[in-house]
Amino acid sequence: MHRNGKWVSTKLELITRRAREDPGCRFTSLAYLLNENFLGQCFKELKKNKAPGIDGVTWEQYAEKLEENVGRLVERMKAKKYRPQPLRRVHIPKDNKSQRSLGIPALEDKMVQMGITKILSAIFEGDFLEVSYGFRPNRSPMMRLMHWIRPSWLNR
Repeated sequence: MHRNGKWVSTKLELITRRAREDPGCRFTSLAYLLNENFLGQCFKELKKNKAPGIDGVTWEQYAEKLEENVGRLVERMKAKKYRPQPLRRVHIPKDNKSQRSLGIPALEDKMVQMGITKILSAIFEGDFLEVSYGFRPNRSPMMRLMHWIRPSWLNR
């Protein structure tokens, strides 16, 4: 059960249920969820063709020794020696006159960010109203706008 990620998803479901049933509940320590299996699953969910961070490590390179790499990441996190790397700055032309600056995180930082996002979503997603669309999983402000503009008779 622990191997294929069901353990973590079950834990996240329990956290979600607890947060909904007891809005005053305070979660004091959830770092144990950021284990090898969970972060390995987060790695597999990352897009393979994204640009590497400042360390230059690509998805394919990290995958070559996935268990070893994730194991070292978790060890650093447990020892409180994990530090996110600086972002790699890339400037993309917006128009003929200006540029847009992008910050690209390192692969391990993306994995940790995804893991923390999943944990926080399990706790807080239930607090949002159904009509709330901004910065939520599988939703966007544009979706809300389209829902608002669409006449109700089209929903039938």
